[in-house]
Amino acid sequence: MKKLIVTADDFGISKEVNEAVETAHKNGILTATSLMVGELFAGDAVNRARLLPNLGVGLHVALSRARPLSAPADIPDLLDADGLLRADLVGSGFRFFFLPQVRRQLRAEITAQFEAFANTGLRLDHVNAHNHLHLHPTVLSLLLAIGPAYGMKSIRLPYDCNARGIGAFFLKPWLALMKWRLRKHHIRHNDVLLGLNETGQLDSKTLISLVEGLSERTAELMCHPATGPWPGMDPMAGGFRHDLEFKALIDQASIKAICDNGVQLIAYRDIE
Repeated sequence: MKKLIVTADDFGISKEVNEAVETAHKNGILTATSLMVGELFAGDAVNRARLLPNLGVGLHVALSRARPLSAPADIPDLLDADGLLRADLVGSGFRFFFLPQVRRQLRAEITAQFEAFANTGLRLDHVNAHNHLHLHPTVLSLLLAIGPAYGMKSIRLPYDCNARGIGAFFLKPWLALMKWRLRKHHIRHNDVLLGLNETGQLDSKTLISLVEGLSERTAELMCHPATGPWPGMDPMAGGFRHDLEFKALIDQASIKAICDNGVQLIAYRDIE
């Protein structure tokens, strides 16, 4: 059976994203979403999710370009001059790995985010990280150490079978190690992640092409829908067509492609 999880990231970052998630789940093919618990519209997202029992809601652990949940005095090495979690992914990656005091602060922030999700009362469907930082061995180690106590049973494996080039070549051993570690800890995961190459540009035609190319395994399609732009959008996502992705999720042609290709729509909790 071809199985597909369709996940919207950044739930809670804006009302426009929250509206798109709700509508795409009710009227389209969206089956899951990943909540940013520290963002301004997280409360609105949780209220909507409580009315959508079939929507798989996971934790989108935010360790970059996001609002922290810990007190600034407790995590000074994780923050920039504006009090936000640092946007410098490479620099942060080195600090996470080599500096013990940074790892202690990282543990505190990750724990705070799991705690905040637990306080929503929602069932934890899955865990992943903003900017795929859960690929980092230190971050993954902390997720595996902290998450199970909060009901973590599934983590996104960011393996794109369509990825090419030098980046994909160097990621291959990291992904193999991550997969081994997840299985060692009895954490469920998807087999393949779709939508990485199309991040922010996933239109109906591309979505249908990805669906038609599915094989007999569990795939996840990652997307970033919104009904429109919002104030304070991340400049790094300035070229994203959030509205285009939203329309692709509710397009009748997309829904028909799911049916025509014998695809079962699931959430992470349905992985056997």
